[in-house]
Formats: sequence, C-alpha cells, structure tokens
Amino acid sequence: MENEEKLQLLAKDLTKGFPRSPRETLGGYVIAARMLDKCRAVILGMNGDYHFACPLYNRVLSSTEIDPIAFREFVATGADDAAVAEWIAKNAKERPQIEVIRWNNQLRELKISELPDAAQEFLEGYIPQFIPKNRPVYRWFDVYDLEEQRI
Repeated sequence: MENEEKLQLLAKDLTKGFPRSPRETLGGYVIAARMLDKCRAVILGMNGDYHFACPLYNRVLSSTEIDPIAFREFVATGADDAAVAEWIAKNAKERPQIEVIRWNNQLRELKISELPDAAQEFLEGYIPQFIPKNRPVYRWFDVYDLEEQRI
C-alpha cells in the first residue's frame, strides 16, 4: 500500500539535489542508501535524470537476491531508513557477515578497469563530460562522488 504523504517527508527531490553516496551503507550494504533515495524519488516523480533500475542497483539486488518489485513496494509504504534497513536485512540472502563486508569493500575499491566492457565504454565518454578535468577518477564510486561534489 502506497503512502504518498510519508514518502513526501522522506524523499529527496533529485531534480534539486543528489542521492546519497554509493559508499554509504543501509541494511549493511553499500549502494543500498542511494538505491533507496532513487526509489523514493522515482515513486514520487522527483527523480530527474536518476533511475531506479540501473546497473549499480542490480549489483546490490542480485547479490542480496532481493526482488526489486518487492523492494519498491515496501519503500512505497513510506518506510523510513531504519525500517528499510531492517527489511533488507530480513529479505537479503543469508550469508556470513564477513562475506557482506568483503562484498562492500570490493565495490568500494572497484576500479573502472575492472568493470564490464560496456560500462568502461560508457564511462570513457561520461567522465570527461561530467567530471571536472582536474579531478582524477581512481575508483568507480569516485565518478558519483566527484560529479555530485562530495569529494
């Protein structure tokens, strides 16, 4: 059941600002907080150029084996960050904590050269267009944080 009033209070208007860094965790997973920001914005039509269904989120969804439709439906109830974190923990594939830590660290440290070819080709044009020329990109997450002026 969608609760637009609660969502309005929680959602970031991504036509005026940025979602959280992919480095931030929610429910124990990097990317999840950013995914939540985009999901709320998409539901309310405040997503601007941001999309919920993208390769970045597919990584967390496939790793956790969380159904994106179920995630979106839960977010639409107006659940706050703590409730979403609890839902992720409850619905994610059960695995030892060290596996989640390793997965998070691998993504935090992932170099562009380690991405699939299609992503590398896309970023080859994207980086010079959207990242300030004097800011080197060392890791995949740097692209988001540099473009959105967090680093």
